[in-house]
Amino acid sequence: MADMMTTVRQRRVGKGTEGAEEQPSEKSVKPDGKILSDHTGGKLWNILSVTVGGIVAISLGLLTSVYVATLHENDLWFSNIKEVEREISFRTECGLYYSYYKQMIQAASIQQGTVSCKQYLEPVYFYIYTLFGLQALYVIALYVTSWLLSGTWLSGLLAACWYITNRIDTTRVEFTIPLRENWALPFFAVQIAAITYLLRTNLQPAQERLTFMAVFIATFLFSLMWQFNQFMMLIQALALFVLDCFDLLPTAKVTWLYIIQISGLLLVCVLQFFNSMILGSLLISFNASVLIARIIQKNLKKGPLLNRLGKLILHVLLVLCLTLLINKFIKKILNLESDEHIFKFLKAKFGFGATRDFDANLYLCEEAFGLLPLNTFSRLSDTLLFYIYVFVLLFMTVAAVIVAFRNLSGSNQVQLMEKMGECTITLKPDAAYSLIHTVLFGCLALSTMRMKYLWTSHMCVFASFGLCSTEVWKLVLKCIGLYTSQRMQVVKYSIPIITLLYISYKFWPGIMDELSELREFYDPDTVELMNWIKSNTPNTAVFAGSMQLLAGVKLCTGRTLTNHPHYEDKNLRERTKQIYQIYAKRSPEDVYGILRSFGTDYVILEDSICYERRHSRGCRLRDLLDIANGHIMDGLGENEPDLKPSTYPRFCEEIKKNLPSYTTHFIRVFQNKTFHVYKLAKHK
Repeated sequence: MADMMTTVRQRRVGKGTEGAEEQPSEKSVKPDGKILSDHTGGKLWNILSVTVGGIVAISLGLLTSVYVATLHENDLWFSNIKEVEREISFRTECGLYYSYYKQMIQAASIQQGTVSCKQYLEPVYFYIYTLFGLQALYVIALYVTSWLLSGTWLSGLLAACWYITNRIDTTRVEFTIPLRENWALPFFAVQIAAITYLLRTNLQPAQERLTFMAVFIATFLFSLMWQFNQFMMLIQALALFVLDCFDLLPTAKVTWLYIIQISGLLLVCVLQFFNSMILGSLLISFNASVLIARIIQKNLKKGPLLNRLGKLILHVLLVLCLTLLINKFIKKILNLESDEHIFKFLKAKFGFGATRDFDANLYLCEEAFGLLPLNTFSRLSDTLLFYIYVFVLLFMTVAAVIVAFRNLSGSNQVQLMEKMGECTITLKPDAAYSLIHTVLFGCLALSTMRMKYLWTSHMCVFASFGLCSTEVWKLVLKCIGLYTSQRMQVVKYSIPIITLLYISYKFWPGIMDELSELREFYDPDTVELMNWIKSNTPNTAVFAGSMQLLAGVKLCTGRTLTNHPHYEDKNLRERTKQIYQIYAKRSPEDVYGILRSFGTDYVILEDSICYERRHSRGCRLRDLLDIANGHIMDGLGENEPDLKPSTYPRFCEEIKKNLPSYTTHFIRVFQNKTFHVYKLAKHK
């Protein structure tokens, strides 16, 4: 349901020494077997540390899962409300996604659906517990990534604690359970963990092959779950491209990662009945262009600095041109227009011309697709996450620039760029990838608030890695002339532990208060509407209305819809725009003709849309329709000079007056404080 329809109300009733560290050892050879004894003790300590770290990871994952499940229960009193109320709580497109699961479990046979799980668990609980279980996988993947980067599971512990205490900005799973991103992001985190391990040096061939397989499986599952996968992986491919250009990653591994991305997408395309939108994705065009450009350009990474810079600029231009040509060719051959609304939205968002396109403006006017609010940073700073993140980011960026310049300059510049006093600048491939990943996804989050969850979760990993990194503290202490091995170890462990203690002291009482706050679901108008539809309309009835509401109608009643929130189909987008003329200034004859052309039997009008106040003038749904139709908008304010007054009043307002021109085509059959349902007359 729309956000303003569904509400909730108050109910009435030790520091550890890590075995993963790779510390240099200085031992003298003695004939008494002491070296063997030390080696055996070290292996046992490694095994113990990995075991403890693994147990902590699994425990934190499970605790996070229980935590978000408890918040969901406490917020809605989910176990106590009726089934229709549970289904209505899956708002907007969440209801559409859950409806397919409901359709499967109610099927009469395995061929038509799935085996019922009712004898073991209520189907709705099986569904939501699966999602909350994936949160456990998500946290474990973040934990492992940080552990791999820093070499200590203390870093993973800190990353998981930051993820939990910054829950408002790292996840929204407890109130948007069925969203596709909640299925996808845990697998994206697993993929990043696998890539982090893959980029380690000195992997054995068998380890490398297994890791590539893990990356492929995680990439495939992530791509299968979320329609925006191609855009997220395009950013990932850009990160790999930049790092490869500056010799910060091994080229062979980067090439295989490009191939894995393409293979994963093509497999998803096949499983989604040859989804043409995937074939026309920029990711496939970009990855293919990079591989082709490498064949065309030889000796790209040889020569002096200026020569290499020239080759690099030419390489970037070649890849860009090939990407655009290949993408345009594929879309022309296959006649693809599925994602054109996204590019219109991006063009308008970044100031490349205003648009009157209804679909693009629908995105532009949503807060979720606006800039990241500044109060996000104040919340992240309360846990110290943002401050530490910025420190690590600046430090790692300087290191990356120095190493990249040294790589481009060749061996003649090594001594000049490698040392700053006694400071030796190095950057491991996995750390380099993590750096560019967080920078690019940070830019995405800053520009589009809905994508912040991709950045903030990795922010926890990146900041904790930097705070627990041997390389970072070693270089910092050397640069200020305070380095000793013992002092570095003390700093490396004491600061993360102090940070954990601070977080626990400051946020544990708030978490306990949050878990004790009890609310309940309350949306009587929508419940009344759904019950009326189930009791008073034929099973074959066709309903028209807003995308968000119709998703709930499909879930709660099983009735046929004219349109729904799946917006990656051009014909469905055009159909939605036509259905939305019920909120525009159109004649009753026009609206009736449009609705009947889609086989509509009933139309649902919502006061929350017809008299909307949530958005400012120019962004209300009725304003977007007026602009698209060439009509001036309601209310005080400027209008573009070529917009004209409509010859008809607004349909959703005028129909309530029961004038003969309206009652001839529309008969009101239900109304409450929020909804008005009209049955369409069937003229011969």
